[in-house]
Amino acid sequence: VSVLDALFTSTSAVCVTGLVTVDTGTDYTLAGQWIILTLIQLGGIGILTFLALAISAMGRRMDLQSKAAVEDSLYQGNVASQFSENFRRIVKVVALIELAGALALFAALVPGHAVGHSMYSAIFHSISAFCNAGFSVYSDSLEGLRGNPLFLITIMTLIFMGGIGHAVLGELAIAVRRRLTRRRTGASPHRFSLNAKIALKVSAGLIIIGALLIGLSGTTSGDPVERASEALFQSVSARTAGFNSVPVGQLPLGSLFVLVVLMFIGGSPGSCAGGIKTTTLAVWWARFRATFRGDFRAVLGKRYIPEEIGRKVTMLIGLALTWNLLGVLVLSWTEDATLSQVLFEQVSAFGTVGLSTGLTPELSVVGKLWIILTMFVGRLGPVTIAMSSVKTRRGSVQYAEGRVMIG
Repeated sequence: VSVLDALFTSTSAVCVTGLVTVDTGTDYTLAGQWIILTLIQLGGIGILTFLALAISAMGRRMDLQSKAAVEDSLYQGNVASQFSENFRRIVKVVALIELAGALALFAALVPGHAVGHSMYSAIFHSISAFCNAGFSVYSDSLEGLRGNPLFLITIMTLIFMGGIGHAVLGELAIAVRRRLTRRRTGASPHRFSLNAKIALKVSAGLIIIGALLIGLSGTTSGDPVERASEALFQSVSARTAGFNSVPVGQLPLGSLFVLVVLMFIGGSPGSCAGGIKTTTLAVWWARFRATFRGDFRAVLGKRYIPEEIGRKVTMLIGLALTWNLLGVLVLSWTEDATLSQVLFEQVSAFGTVGLSTGLTPELSVVGKLWIILTMFVGRLGPVTIAMSSVKTRRGSVQYAEGRVMIG
């Protein structure tokens, strides 16, 4: 493995992308695979999370601005009083989910494989799926396991939970606990926050609509049941993870386009997923709907959306589109590939998804360096923009209004 390929893999692991230029299962030793898995876990939970825990462990105090920045990236609430509690809860929840996922995957694998192999594969894929990394120790990703429903259902569940956001996971845990103890304690049902409602509704809608469109566009299977299951799995995986149960390069152009849209949108804030995020899409739609109706303010869930958030959404989507268009141009210069391949690979890297039509292993040196940069931008860019304050400033010079023809 060359230095550039090793750098590519480590960036892909830390950015929980899953794009690879070499085979993870055969070209890396067992020690190398464990290093990759460690980088995936660090990238999945978040470098900021581990930094905050390390600072807390050393007995140092973080100022309110630093706490607010970390909390904002995770979409949490009370900054000052719940900071340490939130991070401890995140680590506990992640550990429990990944352990449960590993046990379910082990049960799915052990009937046809050796116990040791099943255990290692279960641990690796549980962490990779929850962290939405898409790394696999199998050369064909999960194509060889598409006849194993328990394995694929577990992977889809882990992907969904990893891409929904730590804050939403916490609210789901509270809701389940209250429902289970309601008769004994008399506790009222949990009222989900606006962020949780948007994340859950948009995620569910994207999965269903994506599966329907992929199923209609076509997969690699002619059997209706297999076609439906393949469409559902790829709809779940395309938004965040990058596992594939079918050869992506053999999918029809319509299915590839649907996957590109899902990869661009991504998961929810504060999660392991990339993309512009589900809440960004919801706010953009609310602003579009308000403008179309002639309203002054966007409304979501019977709540007005602050104009500052609207400006951040506009900036985020604008920069994301600009970066991806620039990437398509760069890769079209450096690679001998079709426009659909270049677009798919670029958006997959930006959305930290990891699906590939087969172009990534064939990338030139410049192409690999660009994809490395894109994975890094895709992982940190949306969070950085969301954490920045976009304030309206009045210039010292006031100009007269000018009318411009549009449309």
